Amino acid sequence: MVDTATDQVAGKTAVVFGASGFVGRHVVRELADRGWRVRAAVRRPNVAQFLRPLGAVGQIELVQTNIRYRPSVAAALEGADAVVNLVGILAPIGAQKFDTVQAAGARNVADLATAAGITNVVHVSAIGADEASESDYARTKGEGEAAVREFSPEATILRPSIIFGPQDDFFNRFAAMAKTAPALPLIGGGKTKFQPIYVDDVADCVAKALAEPGFDGKTYELGGPDVRTFKELLQMMLRIIGRNRILLPLPFFAAGAMGSIGDALSMLPFVQAPITADQVKLLKRDNIVGISGEDGVGTIDDFGITPETMETILPTYLVRFRSKGQFSPETV
Repeated sequence: MVDTATDQVAGKTAVVFGASGFVGRHVVRELADRGWRVRAAVRRPNVAQFLRPLGAVGQIELVQTNIRYRPSVAAALEGADAVVNLVGILAPIGAQKFDTVQAAGARNVADLATAAGITNVVHVSAIGADEASESDYARTKGEGEAAVREFSPEATILRPSIIFGPQDDFFNRFAAMAKTAPALPLIGGGKTKFQPIYVDDVADCVAKALAEPGFDGKTYELGGPDVRTFKELLQMMLRIIGRNRILLPLPFFAAGAMGSIGDALSMLPFVQAPITADQVKLLKRDNIVGISGEDGVGTIDDFGITPETMETILPTYLVRFRSKGQFSPETV
């Protein structure tokens, strides 16, 4: 959606780190729609060519950047007016570790953006970011936020809950499992609460934070209109794809053991474990707006955005997991 801020950003360049990821492609499209020139900073430009058609000819530039390598980050920032850091990982893969990507990487971007004279910065973190967390994911997200506040105090920090959309790694993963598995695990009994938010709503928040006044130096937790438990999310997904599956409660200690096996499998090339020990730790804490208890943290309401519901969006991309695709009945 294009707003009146388009004229204010026309001709300006926004660097998007992590542009080829799930959230990145939506942010790139939103910024391009609003008139930004977008510099997509990605590790593998050769597999990110799909970003170019999201804008006008020449509007989206691809540059090779590794957030762990400071010279490449500095080169990507040359002559830019704004920065968006979306880089994050759900599990360590090769040289991509939580500490090097989510903590040191965030520090590199904030430090070098300030050195380049760029104060218009949006850093996307996550609900649950906490430097004292037992989860490496949440801990390094918290350390990344601290680095951003240290080097770029004017930055806007966004903390979304689970993000859903066509390329998400939550509903798509469990729907794929449901095609063949007779049962799905309810880790910790499936009681953990989430507040999923649609990816385009997150992209809209990023664009507004870059172009409109009043967001600088503040932190926002972003959640959708509904709070659901892990069990309720799986039940909704199964209903949409029209499949009956057993939802099997799995205590945290048993899930932790499975996660340890997943950690070992992740050491193998091209293997993605169904769950890791660190992800089990994350599921011990609710993932909803306000969970941090911090004062002065805003919400999506501050952006004037009415978030989309899961009931509206999920059927549009989970249809491929039905037994007969688009020709299957909506429910069982």
